[in-house]
Amino acid sequence: MHFDWSTLFHIEWTVPFLLAALNIVFINIILSGDNAVLIAMAVRGLNKEQRQKGIIFGTAAAVLLRIVLTFFVAMLLGVPYLKLVGGALILWIATQLFLGSEDEESGEQVTTLAKAIRIIIIADLTMSLDNVLGVAGAAGGNMFLLLFGLGVSIPIVIFTSNLISTLMDKYPIIIVLGAAILGRVGGEMMITDPAVEKMLHPSMAMEYGVQIACAVGVVVVGKLIAKMKNSHEISEEGAIPQTEEVK
Repeated sequence: MHFDWSTLFHIEWTVPFLLAALNIVFINIILSGDNAVLIAMAVRGLNKEQRQKGIIFGTAAAVLLRIVLTFFVAMLLGVPYLKLVGGALILWIATQLFLGSEDEESGEQVTTLAKAIRIIIIADLTMSLDNVLGVAGAAGGNMFLLLFGLGVSIPIVIFTSNLISTLMDKYPIIIVLGAAILGRVGGEMMITDPAVEKMLHPSMAMEYGVQIACAVGVVVVGKLIAKMKNSHEISEEGAIPQTEEVK
């Protein structure tokens, strides 16, 4: 994918140019929702001040990485198994974040700013291939439009992340929905990997089936692991008095 650096400071106030800019804004609004859900879940265990910092720093760092990623996106999308591995990573991260919400009392949530930002960067970078491709395609090789598109995603993601994070505090069901959304994203990445498509030739029904299975799977696996951990902790607590009585 080629971009003309001479267009970086060349702004044309023409109808096609303005339509391209407007198209990029709409693409960001549509595609940034998954990223906002990820960030909201990652910072949920932080206090109010750190949560805001996590959203801002995590979003800014992720966007900077997207700028770098843009110049390699065409090549990366063709690499076999890259999206498969990336999708599996998203499923693991989604399960861990959901497990943290299930284990609030045992302190398993992401409670440090550095850890939250690290999770945001790794997962957002993995999820951003399609986002970057959409913005780059709409920019049509214009460097200004490309950077404008990536820049405008910052306030969109920050606002949406704050909103979702606040709603998660009030309505825990949104945490379940957030985990399911991330699971769907992971499933979509895995089933649309070039190598997987070449082997399976998945139909539309199979693609949706995998996405639904991964969405449900993240929630079910997270709840099962949390239940097993709680049962283990309860059994350990019950064993302490018995040991003392024997003595």
